[in-house]
Amino acid sequence: MTVYTPRRAARVLLVDAPGRVLLFSGSDPARPEHGRWWFTPGGGLDPGETYAEGAARELAEETGLRLEPSGFGAPVHTDVTEFPFDGVWYRQEQEFFLVRVTAHEVDTAGFNEVERSSVAGHRWWAVAELAATDERYYPPDLPAVLTRALAGAAGVGAAGGAPC
Repeated sequence: MTVYTPRRAARVLLVDAPGRVLLFSGSDPARPEHGRWWFTPGGGLDPGETYAEGAARELAEETGLRLEPSGFGAPVHTDVTEFPFDGVWYRQEQEFFLVRVTAHEVDTAGFNEVERSSVAGHRWWAVAELAATDERYYPPDLPAVLTRALAGAAGVGAAGGAPC
């Protein structure tokens, strides 16, 4: 029987003017044979942190884009996922927030040690590219999540994508 570590996480669908979403490519340091996958910016909440606060902190740390938690609005998607990472099995309740930017140059200087050792790079993906690729991404229904989010919510806007 697998014992899961409970975790709450905030994830960000960071979308540029052409409608592409930013994804990071990473791997599990404990299972390099598992290969790489693509995932949205975000991560686990600190104790006492709200989902929006976690989204703002993670977005700043992982991309250099600084936004106030109060501007994130309602999540555009929620789900629960179970996965192993670095020798620990997690059961993660997560909320996704939509953030629209004109453009943004990603700055990963805020990565922590685990992120520096497990993230290989980043790329902006169009929904059609995600739907057509054989590469793995999470959540596995990301094209549908992104399509619904873009159709149903304006999301947070950041003028020009410049840190504020």
